[in-house]
Amino acid sequence: MNAQTRLSPLTAVEEAQPALSLVAPRRGALPDDPGLVGRAQELRALEDFLREARAHGAARVVCGHAGAGKSALLEATVQAAATGMRVLRCTGIRGSYPPDLSGLLQIVWPVLADPHRPDAAGPLDALERVLVDGAPAPGGPSWLPFAVLRVLESVSRAGQPLLVAVDDWDALDSPSRDVLAFVARRVEGHPLALLMTSRPHRTRPASLAGLPGLPLGPLDPAESARLLAARRPGLEAQAVRELLATAAGNPLALLELPAGSEDSLPCMPASSDRLASALAPGAARLPSGTRDLLLVAALHPAGDLPLLLSAASRIGGAELDFTVLDPAERAGLVAFDGMRLRFGHPATAGAVVHGTDPRRCRAAHAALAAVLAPGSVQMLWHRSQAVQGYDPELAGRLEAVHGQALEQCEPLMAVRLLRRASDLHPLPADRGRCALRAAQLAHVLGLERITRTMAHRALRQPLGPLGRLCAQALTGTGNGGQAPADPAAWPAPAGAAEQENALELARITAPAVAGDDARAEALLAFLDGMPDLSDEPRLLHAMATAGPVRRAATVLAGVSAVRHLADVPVRDLERLGEAALLAGDPLRALDLYRQAERRHRFHDLSDQLPRVLLRQGLAHLAMGDRGQSGHAFRRCAELAEAYGQDHHAAAARLLEDLVRGLRTGGTVRPGSAADLEAARGSVRSIDAVLAVGTACALVEAGEYGAAWPALSSLLADPRSHAAALFALIPFAEAAEAENASEEALATLDRIEAELGAECPPVVAVRLAVARAVLADDQGDRDDQDAQALSERAFAEDLSRWPSLEAPLRLAQGRRLRRRRQFADSRAALRQAAAGYTMLGAEARLARIAGELRASGERADGGAPGVSRPVAARDLLTPQELRIAELAGRGLSNREVGEQLGLAPRTIGAYLYRIFPRLGVTARAQLTEALRDPQAA
Repeated sequence: MNAQTRLSPLTAVEEAQPALSLVAPRRGALPDDPGLVGRAQELRALEDFLREARAHGAARVVCGHAGAGKSALLEATVQAAATGMRVLRCTGIRGSYPPDLSGLLQIVWPVLADPHRPDAAGPLDALERVLVDGAPAPGGPSWLPFAVLRVLESVSRAGQPLLVAVDDWDALDSPSRDVLAFVARRVEGHPLALLMTSRPHRTRPASLAGLPGLPLGPLDPAESARLLAARRPGLEAQAVRELLATAAGNPLALLELPAGSEDSLPCMPASSDRLASALAPGAARLPSGTRDLLLVAALHPAGDLPLLLSAASRIGGAELDFTVLDPAERAGLVAFDGMRLRFGHPATAGAVVHGTDPRRCRAAHAALAAVLAPGSVQMLWHRSQAVQGYDPELAGRLEAVHGQALEQCEPLMAVRLLRRASDLHPLPADRGRCALRAAQLAHVLGLERITRTMAHRALRQPLGPLGRLCAQALTGTGNGGQAPADPAAWPAPAGAAEQENALELARITAPAVAGDDARAEALLAFLDGMPDLSDEPRLLHAMATAGPVRRAATVLAGVSAVRHLADVPVRDLERLGEAALLAGDPLRALDLYRQAERRHRFHDLSDQLPRVLLRQGLAHLAMGDRGQSGHAFRRCAELAEAYGQDHHAAAARLLEDLVRGLRTGGTVRPGSAADLEAARGSVRSIDAVLAVGTACALVEAGEYGAAWPALSSLLADPRSHAAALFALIPFAEAAEAENASEEALATLDRIEAELGAECPPVVAVRLAVARAVLADDQGDRDDQDAQALSERAFAEDLSRWPSLEAPLRLAQGRRLRRRRQFADSRAALRQAAAGYTMLGAEARLARIAGELRASGERADGGAPGVSRPVAARDLLTPQELRIAELAGRGLSNREVGEQLGLAPRTIGAYLYRIFPRLGVTARAQLTEALRDPQAA
């Protein structure tokens, strides 16, 4: 079943007793043949099985669904055993009605035809008469199983040990199945191996009960992706994702499923002859009404059974009821869960309709369109698949409804609607407009092949100047593509269509011009020329990408101006989040990304989560929260690997290593060139983020001599300047430690002057805190100025920025200690320790413990890093602590509010602040988080 069947013979290690190895290096295999991917554990189990059989006999039943690789493993065992064992084999044929005892005849025929028969000549002659001539068994029905057993035992003792290999046991004739099951229970004590494969059944056949089994499950996502990469290289990312989802770990489906094509009309699930014969061997023999029901179910899997029955009735012109489902259920093709039909495997939908006549398929689409809600996305889609030729009215409706598909988080459906609208429009201008919009949406989704195809199609039609520039830029998508045109030469948009094209062209061009000052300024000037779109997510995202520092305040003002976020498409939520993050407000970005995550989860689009979780981690990282950022990156890596999104997985792994270094002050391991290249496909600025983070890790480790020049260089480099603005506090701490405060203050003044009116409030707060940290280096000379700078920084609202308050408290504690105000110093240092504990900055705590000892803290005073860590309770006010304790006991917001005299909404607001402070995500975790470390 699994097409990976070129397998190695077992390697003889000892002359007298060959040692068998199913996973030994293969000889004579093609160099690009991946072998049995993901089946190492099963191969080792079969290796042990052969050893056991050689010693004292053994039987195994390999059980797995169609296409799982049972036949490949059986063939591996046969080829491996060929050097030290005699092999007898037979194969069942599905969909046939084999004559009785035909399976046994396949097995014993080589023995019957052997001129040098073994000792059991008498039983063999009688067995030959029964199996070949059809004579009655001489001793009645019970004679045959014992006769076969005696013959096989005789063969196993005649020379080499014997392997009997039975493929598709459950497809053999019934008498042969019963005899083989009888033999399997009596092989012990003889050098005899009986290996059988079978498909799983709802209840295991009684004749197999108690026999040792080897279950064969699906490949995991990583193994599936590895098999695809080895055997089907060159597939684009979206095709890989679709194949992985449809194959669901089935090796045969992974190798046989055709890559999805949008060119075939009418649309129907893909399959192949081989896959159809494996997954749905009896589909063609089902009653016509059942086949019609399966057809509409395959074309519209989200439909409930009454709707599908209504559509299927329209195909044949006869009313169908629930009884037409019975033959498909008995064949194991579908199951009914009370409302919907579920195919036994995702690829079964294509298998049951494989080879369907296009006219019948169009009739099924038309039937579905007739029973679905009028004007709905799905109704119009099915109707578009049923028509031939031009249909301008339908084309206009498809074009209009694609926005509804986007609102429903179905961007791929929106691309398909626009592509089909382009086919149905009779006028060239309309065809070009729809083709270009389809290319633009496909580019957002990363569908490079569809992007280029539709862009080329659009260029063959009349387009406006900006539309043509946009199509030309899209034809260069991917490796080796042409650079977008210089924004300085772009004409001003004239009309709504050209304005839309201008926004898309800016979105496509912004990443390419981000490192080119002249072209970036030209793009920003072009965007400034569209003031009526100041809160348009694509404009803000392009502006933040091209000039994250030069237009920071403008971008953040535009993001804040967006209202009614519940009505904003999820892709635009993500664009707004990235614009806010690039412009320097990670808190706002985090809120937008969380809304996007909730939207994806609501629509069950888990494959979109890795991208959003990665951005959430970056926002947490920019806020200085190591704990939450590491958690987000771990979740991203797990999901990205599960969905085969290697670029997101590579970025998450690199960033997780960075967070580990920031937490502990350890060395940040540099990523491999391959990982970095893959990660750039997920986070364009990954190099700058890693460079800035690595320099900050040096500060956490106390290696200020290396951190100071590194951060100075990064702040001066235009390529990393935006990312380095998040590191102004570590930059100031390194400068203070290296007695370079004057030089650092000059750098801060230069940054503030460059930002000017575009300096966002969050960056202004960072600059104020950095100056207060640097004032600590001035000692007694300007103590008054230092105090004033500190008070100015504390006057800022730091309640939501613990990463800014903690270093400010630390600098204050040090200054108060030098002024010999020890009690006040200890209070400030304890507050700093609490903040760093909440942020997960473990490396800081030991140094703060030293400061506390220098300020007179006793060893039992709970100094962080000395006798015990800062308790979680110390991070909360008494009111917050009471609320957390009650919520941790399982009380609802209303019940907590009744006890404390507060409104449920107020309790929710408290918990919203408490959760991130304690590093928890659920009420059930509160009790554990509040447990006193000394009591644990």
